[in-house]
Amino acid sequence: MLTSTLLAATFATTPLQWTPVVGLIMILSNIAAIAFGKATIKYPYEGPELPSPNLFGGFGLPALLATTAFGHILGVGVILGLHSFGRI
Repeated sequence: MLTSTLLAATFATTPLQWTPVVGLIMILSNIAAIAFGKATIKYPYEGPELPSPNLFGGFGLPALLATTAFGHILGVGVILGLHSFGRI
């Protein structure tokens, strides 16, 4: 019974709806992840090239997929965390 009470107290009661703020947080999270990847990936140009490398920061396909996947994971964490605190 204590576990169910704690779980009920931890989760937000209102469902999370998409808003422009949620979209902006996801965009900023992806930009931060791409910047982090640009600074830390040793060989960002390996693998298949993208059609316009300058448009995608000079990344190859694997580096672009890795950084944007990390950006989405980061964004979901930030969005859910802010929602659980009642900020969005």
